[in-house]
Amino acid sequence: MRTSPSLLSLTIDSAVLNLSNIADLSPLPDHIVIDLFLRTLRAGKLTERVLKLFIDTGKDEVFSLIQALNIRLTLTPVLPTRCSEKF
Repeated sequence: MRTSPSLLSLTIDSAVLNLSNIADLSPLPDHIVIDLFLRTLRAGKLTERVLKLFIDTGKDEVFSLIQALNIRLTLTPVLPTRCSEKF
């Protein structure tokens, strides 16, 4: 017989599906942020914005996981759109 998922598990699953609507994860306890991060990876929902959301938590365990998995933000250079000098 299969057991029902816990309320916490259902909440984390729902958060994974709605990460685009979440602005700040820093108030969450470490274990929940880690579980949310791992489930986000498993679901294939890790985008640059979502990665920044996890980095902005400032949690050491999140940084360790990101480094261990060799995940990096891609930095897009900002090029000037107008040149003040004439060539």
